[in-house]
Amino acid sequence: MTNLPDEKPVSDRASEGTDNEGSEDDAENAVAPQGLGSMGGIPIDDEVEGELIDRDEDLLNDIEDDATELDLTHMRIRSLAVLNLKRLTKLTYVSFRQNLITSLRGLEDLPEDLEELDVYDNRIDHIGHHLDHFGPKMHTLDLSFNNIRHIKHIDHLTGLKNLFFVQNQISHIQNLDTLTSITNLELGANKIRKIEGLDKLVNLEQLWLGKNKITKLENLGALKKLKILSIQSNRITKLEGLDELEELEELYISHNGIEKIEGLDNNKKLNTIDITANRISELENLSHLTELEELWASSNQLSSFPNVEKELGKLPKLHTVYFEHNPLQRQNMVTYRNKVKLALGPSLRQIDATFIRT
Repeated sequence: MTNLPDEKPVSDRASEGTDNEGSEDDAENAVAPQGLGSMGGIPIDDEVEGELIDRDEDLLNDIEDDATELDLTHMRIRSLAVLNLKRLTKLTYVSFRQNLITSLRGLEDLPEDLEELDVYDNRIDHIGHHLDHFGPKMHTLDLSFNNIRHIKHIDHLTGLKNLFFVQNQISHIQNLDTLTSITNLELGANKIRKIEGLDKLVNLEQLWLGKNKITKLENLGALKKLKILSIQSNRITKLEGLDELEELEELYISHNGIEKIEGLDNNKKLNTIDITANRISELENLSHLTELEELWASSNQLSSFPNVEKELGKLPKLHTVYFEHNPLQRQNMVTYRNKVKLALGPSLRQIDATFIRT
């Protein structure tokens, strides 16, 4: 799930720093808004609540008792509790993507050895205790595109490898200490201001924090196995805190306020760097990155072709560069591509979005 460099930050939604969770009963008895589909204002038919519930009850009529997978994507489901999931004792994968679900009540009816649960794009406000009976066989949990404010009630899911909370209302990274098996954590498009709570995630390989409000790269030292760090569209002004990430291969830090390339001395396995839309005026501290294959540096303040040659000209694997919307492109519209080709080595295959003719 690589985030493209031209993605725009999401707008703020709910107020920050307040705990408005209320009680579980309040949340689960709340009436869902009428006339809107999930996350995007898609109209639905004008059906009364009773008819919707009746329809939900019939959804599983054609599902065999020994089914191992259940996909109920985009079915306008509002209640899990009426689905009669108990008879499906062999399920290992369940998807309730893109529905109108406001509560996780009813998940208790699923097998405790479920391996993958997807409730992406619904109207969930609270996790509650509805995941409590699931065991260590669950390896993937996706609660993205909901309205969840707190990471909680998942600490017993010690077998999790993939955890997704993209596009929620989360302001703190917390309650993850027991989830030491996680390799992929996605928290993009939330309200997070600080990188914290990751010290125990020693097996983490991918960390996605784009579109938050983070101001500093910090508290990453324990992530010795990290290969991908995506932290684009935040408020970072300095490249730092990456010294101990010696396995890092991909760094996505576009749309921030970085002025200087630095702090990458120990990240010699980097093959992709995205520094698009920052405030960088000079390429520097890159010539030692002999594994570098792609450098995305559009929309900065780069102006010197000799500087490009000095830093990148001897990198043996570099095949793709993006320099558009820099002074070196805007001021040399006719000769720009030829100058980039001359500055870089024979491995170069692509300049901006255009492949080099051979």
